Amino acid sequence: MMNYIDSSLLIHIPETDSTNNYLSKLSDKETVPEFTVVQSDFQTAGKGQRGNSWETEKGKNLLFSVILYPTFLEARRQFILSQIVSLSIKEELDRWTEDISIKWPNDIYWKDKKICGILIENDLTGTHIARSILGIGININQKTFISDAPNPISLKQITGQEYDATSILKAVMQRIRNYYSLLKQGDITPIIQRYQNALFHKNGIYSYCDAEGEFKAEIIGVEPDGHFLLQDENGKIRRYVFKEVQYLL
Repeated sequence: MMNYIDSSLLIHIPETDSTNNYLSKLSDKETVPEFTVVQSDFQTAGKGQRGNSWETEKGKNLLFSVILYPTFLEARRQFILSQIVSLSIKEELDRWTEDISIKWPNDIYWKDKKICGILIENDLTGTHIARSILGIGININQKTFISDAPNPISLKQITGQEYDATSILKAVMQRIRNYYSLLKQGDITPIIQRYQNALFHKNGIYSYCDAEGEFKAEIIGVEPDGHFLLQDENGKIRRYVFKEVQYLL
């Protein structure tokens, strides 16, 4: 079913394997307007980072994908898209509860529990991004989780309230549009600053693990290309790409 949410085309489907897959196949076949949203009540094979699955109860959560054509953006700067999306969701969830943060690179957490996952798939043309599909799963009204995922939580579990997922989708899309507009104008300073300030475990020394074992460190920041910077207790600066280091919760 097709509709509009603000000025974005909204394609609602009861069930699909993955909204990212659906939107990718659709845009391969025909021209799909930028900011088109595909939303589903249920995903049979929802995708997370590096092939992880995403558990969801049918009709209880917000599962959607958005298409962008950031042809102005060099591939080496693609991490800014991750910052835009994670900030948009974090700031919307801030309206409903406290203690929301961004766990590098783009998981959204409430305290030590995961409330949202993001998967961004980019297609390149030369050195620039031709197409970007932003896949987002936000736990809204689910009461219990039965998978072996270590720490999921929903907004309903946090507050005890029921939420209108469509209203949250509309607000998130407006935030994405606003940040994307800043990016197109070249005004990325507020994006970078807000992202750094929103990081999970931003202040203090916490436990991490890399290929060499466990260690304690504090976050120094995140580089423009997405590298994660930590300073351990010995003063050594450690620099990581995704999956090279893990938080120990």
